[in-house]
Amino acid sequence: MPDESVSSSIIHVLLVDDHDILRQGLKMLLSMQQGIKVVGEARTGQEAIVMAKELMPDVVVMDITMPNMDGLEACQLIRNQQPATQVLMLTMHESEEYFLQALRMGAAGYLVKKAAPSDLQMAINSIAQGGAFLYPGLAKALIRSYTASSTFETRTTRDHKPANTSNLAQALQVLTPREIEILRLVAEGHTNQEIADQLTLSIKTVQAHRANVMEKLDLRDITHLVRFAVRYGLIPPEP
Repeated sequence: MPDESVSSSIIHVLLVDDHDILRQGLKMLLSMQQGIKVVGEARTGQEAIVMAKELMPDVVVMDITMPNMDGLEACQLIRNQQPATQVLMLTMHESEEYFLQALRMGAAGYLVKKAAPSDLQMAINSIAQGGAFLYPGLAKALIRSYTASSTFETRTTRDHKPANTSNLAQALQVLTPREIEILRLVAEGHTNQEIADQLTLSIKTVQAHRANVMEKLDLRDITHLVRFAVRYGLIPPEP
C-alpha cells in the first residue's frame, strides 16, 4: 500500500512550451529531482488550459511566446478556473513589461531560460508551497512599478499625504517582529533560500512565516505583498 505522506509531498508539474526539444529537456531535468513529477506536457496555451483542468497539477511551468494563445493569457485563464494551481513563467524575455504583465495575470514566479537548473527546482518548490519566485534583478522592477503608482496616488489625493502611519501600526500589530522582517525581505525580492541564509533559519521556517504574513494581512500573491510594503514605506522607493 503506498505511503500517502510520501505521495502527498510530490509536486505535480505540467510543462507548456511549443519547442519539443526544450520541453523534453526540461522533463528529463525535472525527472531527476526528488519530489517533482511531470504529469503532462502541452505545446500551446489552449492545450495547457485543457490539461490543467484534467490533471490539476500543483505547478504549471509555461513559456510566454506560443502560437494561437500565449502563456500570459493561458496563465490568467488557468488561475481563474483553478486558483490552487500555481504558474511559473519560464521564458527568454527579461523585459520588465513582460514580467509585470505576468504577475498581473496571476503568475507566482518568473524565471528566464538562461537561469541555472537549480533555480528552476527552487522556483517550483517555492511556489508549490505558496511562495513566489522572482528572477533576481526583475524584483526591483516590481518595487519601482508600485512605487511609481503609490507616488501618483499620493499626489492626486486631496491632502497630499502618504498612507497614515497609525494605519500601518494597526496593520502590523498582527505580525511578529520576525514576520515583519521577512515581509521586508520578500518585498525586496529575496528568495526563500536567500532569506533563510541571511537570517540563519531553515527554508521551511521562512516558508511558514511567509505563509503566515500572507494570511494575516489577507494578501493573495507577491504583487499584493509588494504593494503593501511600498504603500506603507516598509521598503525604500527606487531612486
